[in-house]
Amino acid sequence: MKQNVHWTLLVTALGAALSAAPSQAEGDREAGKTKFYTCVGCHGISSYSNSYPSYPVPRIGGQYADYVVSALKAYRSGERQHGSMQGNAVSLSDADMQDVAAYVAGFRSITVDLPINGDVAAGKAKAAECAGCHGEDGNSDPKAGFPRLAGQYQGYLTHVLEAYKSGERKHAIMNSIAGQLSPEQIRDLSAFYASQRRGLLVIQD
Repeated sequence: MKQNVHWTLLVTALGAALSAAPSQAEGDREAGKTKFYTCVGCHGISSYSNSYPSYPVPRIGGQYADYVVSALKAYRSGERQHGSMQGNAVSLSDADMQDVAAYVAGFRSITVDLPINGDVAAGKAKAAECAGCHGEDGNSDPKAGFPRLAGQYQGYLTHVLEAYKSGERKHAIMNSIAGQLSPEQIRDLSAFYASQRRGLLVIQD
């Protein structure tokens, strides 16, 4: 009971903090398509994997523009650690990031599936505790600042949750939430979000 109360308080606090963040200005989608060329080598290849550690490069087509901007800024500042992402982001101005995000939010997603392993039903039950921020099916409020999880690769979701659990990726509330998850719960949560057919798997106009 205490664990559930703690989890609920964390989710509520996270929702309040991120929903208060100002929305980013809209970028130029056509300009973003041109600027995206340095990203195609990884994000333009179906089920492409990061070399080490090995995990699928995330689907980003259809991801919310505001979240893409915030992620790029985190890579540029060094808050997020990833060699090639930092190398690309450091050369981008704020306007460039807005343009790339506008393109990413609307381009046609690669829809190749990867195998899903885990108990999707158990993951759905656990995901109910995450719904306040990430939505019941992983499609969060576009204006709230949370990433869309529905349809993301299971391997990438597992990698991110494990990184939050270990503290490799820093975010006070997510570190605390992931720190309470067992390996099985991480697997099942990732399986549930990856199994959703409405989200990053949908071809965007």
